Amino acid sequence: MTRTPSKIKAAIWMAGWLLQLLVVAVAGREATRELNVFQIMELRSSIGFLMVLPLVLSSGGFAAMATRRPLQHLVRNLAHYGAQLGWFYALTLIAIGEVVAIEFTTPIWTAILAASFLGERVNAGKALAIVLGLVGVIIIVRPGISHINPGQLIALGAAVLFGVSIAMVKSLTQTESTVKIIFWMTVIQSLAGIIPALYVWVWPSPHVWGWVLVIAFCGTFSHYCMARAMLYADATVVVPMDFLRVPLTAIVGWLLYAEQIDLLTALGAALILCGNLLNLRSPSPPVRAAA
Repeated sequence: MTRTPSKIKAAIWMAGWLLQLLVVAVAGREATRELNVFQIMELRSSIGFLMVLPLVLSSGGFAAMATRRPLQHLVRNLAHYGAQLGWFYALTLIAIGEVVAIEFTTPIWTAILAASFLGERVNAGKALAIVLGLVGVIIIVRPGISHINPGQLIALGAAVLFGVSIAMVKSLTQTESTVKIIFWMTVIQSLAGIIPALYVWVWPSPHVWGWVLVIAFCGTFSHYCMARAMLYADATVVVPMDFLRVPLTAIVGWLLYAEQIDLLTALGAALILCGNLLNLRSPSPPVRAAA
């Protein structure tokens, strides 16, 4: 059936996505002080599976989770698993703000994939919104250092895989419910990471268990918010809203890790905000939602 497009509703769901990913960034930085990234990913997925069970049971149980698109779920979740693994590992190598800023090459890949495989149109308004956002990110990051940190390359590779994952989520929402998408995410990623996680396993301290639970909850239900946002707007509308995470992360870094916010960072944040506001004013064609 056809769902009426609503950029306001998409923006509300994206606000949930933004808030939870900001929390995950801090929790991930703290958890990687003690745990290997493979173990963090396995705990995130397996605990997330338990957390999503009430939604599964209230949506018809395991029988209702049957899918006719197993290959798409598999590819999407392997791409996302690799992206999230690289993202957490990059947090151990470079600054938290830099990881998130580099991640924001993701809209480039998402827009290309959505236009190439989902038939979405990138009109002038959407294109300008993406350009403004990326220019803002470049101003914040200010590339031009003499060498490239391996963490930067890992973060860039994660951004490409995030782009694949987001484009495939948009495709899946045309036939699959949000709960079904999240269910298969937790199942596939739990199975994908169990062997390397067991190899590096150490029991988390009580303090780190708290961070792990936060990662599991926010890492799982942030995707519920993203999938819901995709029901109301194209990927090329939804994803540029995520640019706001860059200035928000800069603020979090300043509050928690004493990272300074200078005038160029503020300018970059302003361009990102302008791009998002322009994108919200750009008209969108009707979108299709899961029955």
